[in-house]
Amino acid sequence: MKRHKRLGDILISEGIITEVQLKESISLQEKEGGKLGEILVRLAYVNQEQIVIALSKQLCIPYISLDSGKLKPAADQNLEELIPHNFALRNVILPLSRSLNSLTVVMFDPLDLILVDNLKKITCCEINPVVATKTNILKAIEGFYGKDKIYRDAMQVAGEEAGGDIKELFSEETDLSLDKLIAQAEEAPVVKLVDLMVGQAIEENVSDIHIEPHYGKLSIRYRIDGVLYDMPSPSLAVYLPIISRIKIISKMDIAEKRLPQDGGFMVKVGERVIDLRVSTLPTIYGEKIVMRILDKMRIPLDLSKLGYLREELEIIRKGLKSSYGLILLAGPTGSGKTTTLYAALNESKSTTKNILTVEDPVEYRIDGLNQVQVKPEIGLTFSNALRCFLRQDPDIILVGEIRDLETAEMTIRAALTGHLVFSTLHTNDAVSTISRLVDIGIPSYLVTASLRLIIAQRLIRKLCSDCKEPYEIKKEDISDKIVLSSPVIYRAKGCDKCNYIGYNGRSSISEIIFLDEEVRSFINKGASPDEIMKLAQKKGTLTLLQSGLKRVEEGITSLEEILSITANY
Repeated sequence: MKRHKRLGDILISEGIITEVQLKESISLQEKEGGKLGEILVRLAYVNQEQIVIALSKQLCIPYISLDSGKLKPAADQNLEELIPHNFALRNVILPLSRSLNSLTVVMFDPLDLILVDNLKKITCCEINPVVATKTNILKAIEGFYGKDKIYRDAMQVAGEEAGGDIKELFSEETDLSLDKLIAQAEEAPVVKLVDLMVGQAIEENVSDIHIEPHYGKLSIRYRIDGVLYDMPSPSLAVYLPIISRIKIISKMDIAEKRLPQDGGFMVKVGERVIDLRVSTLPTIYGEKIVMRILDKMRIPLDLSKLGYLREELEIIRKGLKSSYGLILLAGPTGSGKTTTLYAALNESKSTTKNILTVEDPVEYRIDGLNQVQVKPEIGLTFSNALRCFLRQDPDIILVGEIRDLETAEMTIRAALTGHLVFSTLHTNDAVSTISRLVDIGIPSYLVTASLRLIIAQRLIRKLCSDCKEPYEIKKEDISDKIVLSSPVIYRAKGCDKCNYIGYNGRSSISEIIFLDEEVRSFINKGASPDEIMKLAQKKGTLTLLQSGLKRVEEGITSLEEILSITANY
């Protein structure tokens, strides 16, 4: 390893800087002090990544990027005690692993022989350097010594205090007393661990927390912008106390493990009150729990902020102005239907209107709405609630979901008797909604008489505005159905702001059909779905793909994201 070779000589040999630039940088270094690499970056002659890649090549030292997943210290080696936090932060280094007398350390400047010598003295180990950018090392330091360290400590302590035999967890004859389960669930380490798990998820804009038991391990995953990511997981020994703790605060039956259960609780973060909807599912290895985080402060219940195009908003607001009729939101689970419904209600609410909702469950509590939670076990179903609603002098009604013929009939009846009704249906596109209602058992003439607006939608990930990069796409690389106004579009890259994912936040794409007299007449004549869609397109309707391509042209998302969302459409 040629440790004697200087950084400036390496960068010149790689053709990254010139002799003139090096002399200017050295001159500035002599005047102001500091490290040469930092001065070169400040003068914009190089960037951090160019420096570390050049060092990696010349010195035969591995280069590690943050998104490779390798910039994480090994667990259970007490590396944070070997190199203290302050020393790591001051020198921008991070210990990664230890094998006997050899310590692997990631650093920005492996040519700093004084630092390497100090590390040998502090750790009593031979130093095996690897390189990464300063930005990535600092981020990894924060994760290792910061909040992630607190989280890991809580997991370790909770696991030690819970104890227990792993085999016991998979025995069908396991008979732990309720008193023991409750006692374990109320122990401080378990309470702290669950609190940290929820707090971290809220801070990182997680929509769902998955806690899944598997053979020999416990898995925790967070869903961020529609994608699940693995998180550090505690010992399997702490599984039962965690499940019991969540069940207790969610007001579930802690003794019932054979049947699915639903519950929930609220947490307060500053001035924000956040709802968590909790669901359990018995699996062969134990109960799986999913906690859905419903933060109405994070998701604006404002139609103009949900990502609709101007022309799409105009059609939606035209439908909202109807004095009666049915407005349907279509799409699979997790496509943002409920959020759009609440945003529409939020825009429609007024002190002069009586708005009633029946939901399962009530996801957001909104002032000015009379919200009802269905309870089938006592006979409070969607259809029964709707019957009562019609005697409550409503102006606007929201039905969480049309699930059966009885609910569909009551919804249509309400829409035809002078009420504006909102609801959802699980269909792939807008036109399929019409045939789905007919398939449920509603006569086609009643469907067309009641329907005013159909919105089929999907959620897409937005490109990170801090790191997205433009590129030119070649016509031969895309199919004929992809029509773009410009060959220059944007793609994901990855940076600190987006955790090197390349995407940050979500928006919507939609297919919207407004049923005016011409469209209704066309449907009544027995037009096919394709014919109905062609007529709607003449009136301004965009397909989901077309709506998505508009976002690609505007640089909101990538072409790959749109094609993945609309692949089966």
